[in-house]
Amino acid sequence: MKSDRCENAQTIRGGVDKKSFIFGIMAVLLCGMGFGIIAPVVPFLVKPYITSPAEQARAVTLLTAIYALCVFLAAPGIGVLSDRYGRRPILLISLLGSAAGYIIFGVGGALWVLFLGRVIEGLTGGIISTLFAFFADITPKEERTKYFGWVSAAASVGVVIGPIVGGLLANFGYSVPMFFGAALTLLNFIYGYFYMPETLNKDNRLPEFTLKKLNPFMQLFSVLSMKNLTMLFLASFLIWVPNGSMQAILSQFSIDNFQLEPTIIGLMFSIIGVQDIISQGFIMPQLLKRLSDKKIAILGMVFEVFGYAFIGAAAMFSRFPLFVIGMFLFAFGDSVFGPSFSGMISKSVAANEQGRVQGGNQAISSFARVVGPVVGGHLYITLGHSAPAFMGIILIIAAIIVLSCKVRINES
Repeated sequence: MKSDRCENAQTIRGGVDKKSFIFGIMAVLLCGMGFGIIAPVVPFLVKPYITSPAEQARAVTLLTAIYALCVFLAAPGIGVLSDRYGRRPILLISLLGSAAGYIIFGVGGALWVLFLGRVIEGLTGGIISTLFAFFADITPKEERTKYFGWVSAAASVGVVIGPIVGGLLANFGYSVPMFFGAALTLLNFIYGYFYMPETLNKDNRLPEFTLKKLNPFMQLFSVLSMKNLTMLFLASFLIWVPNGSMQAILSQFSIDNFQLEPTIIGLMFSIIGVQDIISQGFIMPQLLKRLSDKKIAILGMVFEVFGYAFIGAAAMFSRFPLFVIGMFLFAFGDSVFGPSFSGMISKSVAANEQGRVQGGNQAISSFARVVGPVVGGHLYITLGHSAPAFMGIILIIAAIIVLSCKVRINES
C-alpha cells in the first residue's frame, strides 16, 4: 500500500506531487527562519535570569553555541536514520522536536530551561540534508537542479524574513516570536502527517547501520585525512569561527552599543539574507564571467575584513552608521565567498568524492559555529565590544594568506 502511495505521489506537476512539494518547501523555509526569528529577542529573554551585562553576553553566546553543537552532533545521525527508516518519520519527529524547543524557550522560567529548549531544537534541527534527500526522492533527475534552486531560494527567503518577523512580533512580547515559530512548525507537521507520503522506497533504504555512522567526528577525520584539502579546510575554519561569533553576539552588540529594539535588530540581521539574494541573482553571475573561484573567494574575504573593521570602529566610536556600513560590507563578502569556496572544494576532488568532501566542509562549518560563539563571547566580555570584530580581521587575513600561498585549484 505504501509503495503504491509513493508511486501515485509522483504523478503531478511533471512528476512531482504538489502536496509533498509544499510540505518540503515549508520545512526548508522554517529551517531558514529558525535562527533568525529568535535572534532579535534572545538577550531580552535572558535578561531576567542574569545580574550583569557580562553574564547576559555570555549566556547569549552560549545559547548559540549549544544549539550549533547539538546540530553538529545530530545532523549525521538524522541523515543516516532517514536513509534507514524513511524520510517521513524522521522529518515529522524533527518538526515536533523543533516545535517543542520553541515552546520551551518561549515559556522559560529559568536560564536552564532556555538551554533545554535550544538543546531540543538543535538535536532535531539538523534536517536540511534530509530535506535535500526528500526533494531528490520526489523530483525527476533531469529537473532536480531546478527544484534544488527553489529549495535554496526558500531557505534564503527564510533567512530574510525570520529576523524581521521576530523583531516585529517582539512588540507584543518577547516570547511571541517563539510561540509563532512553534505554531508554524506544528501546522507544517499536521499538514505533513496527513498529506506527505513516504518518498524513500523500501528497496532503496539502507539495510543496516552502525553507531560509527552516527559519529560526526568520523566525517571530520575522513576529509581532514585528504592531504590536498587540508589547507583549504584550514582556511574554511579560520573564516567560519569569526562568522559564527559575529552572528551569535550581534543582538547583544546592538543593545549594548546602540540600545536598539528588537525590530531594528531584526532588520540588521535581515541584511545578510537580502545581500545573499541580490548577490546570487545579479552579482555572482557577472563575477564568474571575469574571475576564478579562488579570486572571488578572496574578494569576498577582503569585503568581510572591511566589514569587521567598520563594525569594530562602530563599537569604539559609538557610531551607528559605521555599524550599518560594516554589516553591508560583511554581508556582501559572505554572500560571494560561500558559493565560490564550495566551487573550489568541488574542483579539488574527483566526482565520486563530492558528497564526502561537501559533507565534511559542512561539518567543519558547523564545528566552527560552536567554537566561534564561545571564543567571541569571551573576548567580548574580557577585551571589549570590538574584540570579536578584530578577531575576525586577524583570522580572515590569515585565511587569505593560506588561500593565496598554499592552495592550488584546478579551475578547468
